[in-house]
Amino acid sequence: MATPDGIAGVFDRAADTYDEVGVPWFRPIAAGLAELLAVRPGERVLDIGCGRGALLEPLADAAGPTGRVLGIDLAPRMAHHAAEDFRHLPQVEVRVADASAPGLPRSSFDVVGSSLVLFFLPDPAAALAAWTGLLVDGGRLGVTTFGPQDERWREIDAIFTPHLPQRLLDARTSGQRGPFASDDGVERLLGDAGLTDVRTAHRTVEAAFRDAEHLVEFSWSHGQRVMWESVPEHEHPALRQRMLDMARGFGDASGGFSFTQQVRYTLGRRP
Repeated sequence: MATPDGIAGVFDRAADTYDEVGVPWFRPIAAGLAELLAVRPGERVLDIGCGRGALLEPLADAAGPTGRVLGIDLAPRMAHHAAEDFRHLPQVEVRVADASAPGLPRSSFDVVGSSLVLFFLPDPAAALAAWTGLLVDGGRLGVTTFGPQDERWREIDAIFTPHLPQRLLDARTSGQRGPFASDDGVERLLGDAGLTDVRTAHRTVEAAFRDAEHLVEFSWSHGQRVMWESVPEHEHPALRQRMLDMARGFGDASGGFSFTQQVRYTLGRRP
């Protein structure tokens, strides 16, 4: 990774605009995971890599005032925003903690959810084993990752490829390589972590943009920021212009366009 402070620093710098640039994205994805996890009133729930709270909100609604929902995020500014946004809900707590090693008591949660986080971790298998240990017997765990994406979006992402370090190429959020390239690959990760009844569901999410500039703004506001920060700063203007030119070719008469993305939901249960 190009930045010395790693992924926490990337998301700290993105925190002020994360999920705030007018593109419905994280919330629709998280809503699908919350629905599949089927949290019941009174349950103890952990949201790993909670960001600004896209998953926290539906989990808190489902757990209700008798439940407990803890959100953790490695980026302090992201956790700060989430804590501020949910301070009116007494069942919600937000802490700064590492998704790879949450440091929480074993067997202390009924449900663990994590949306669009697992592929950023240096050792996804070890993280999943740690998360499984946090569940009570019979507890449920669910994660979201990416399946096939709109070919036009792949073309946009590909302009970063020559600049990316090998680790990002091996575990790309677009799921082109490694265990995230298939349903079976992610299911094996959950199975190897000790989960049973592992299953996969899919939904297609649409990201709509007003124009090409909106796409660039969106790309800086979330995890793709790490791709920008892998490019030498003096090359940013040329890469930005290339992205704009490509995106303008996708627009309708008003300049707007949308991309589709298949989202993979992988779920399992601790025996």
